[in-house]
Amino acid sequence: MTELIANIGKRISKADSLGLTVVYTIGHIFIATICVYFITGAPLNLAAADAFIEPMINGVWFYFLHSTWKRFNKTS
Repeated sequence: MTELIANIGKRISKADSLGLTVVYTIGHIFIATICVYFITGAPLNLAAADAFIEPMINGVWFYFLHSTWKRFNKTS
C-alpha cells in the first residue's frame, strides 16, 4: 500500500500543472457547492455562486505550488 501511494505521488508530481489545476478547481467548485447547499440550505444556484470564488483562488495557489515543486524537485 505504501508503494502504491508513493507511485501515485510521483505521477502527480510529474504531471502537467495546468491540467491538474483545472481538475482540482472543477472538483473543488463542485464540492464547495454541495457543502454550501447542504450546510446552509441555500438554493443550488446561490450555493454555486457562493462556492465559485474561493476554489478559483485555491486553483491559482495550487498551480503555483505544483509548478514550483516541479521546478525545484527535478530529482524524482
